[in-house]
Amino acid sequence: MEDKHRHRLLADFPGETKFLPIEVLHIPDDYQFMDPELIELIRSSADPFIDAAATKA
Repeated sequence: MEDKHRHRLLADFPGETKFLPIEVLHIPDDYQFMDPELIELIRSSADPFIDAAATKA
């Protein structure tokens, strides 16, 4: 997700996103669907956020 996607989510769904943390992973939109490199980038970028959320629960 890029900043423009985050802003669009906030604009289109203000009530649903009001209290949700939305993290931007700063991965450019230059990959094909299910590209193995993209999948690895998402996993490695998202893991710290997932781990932090899991330890809070």
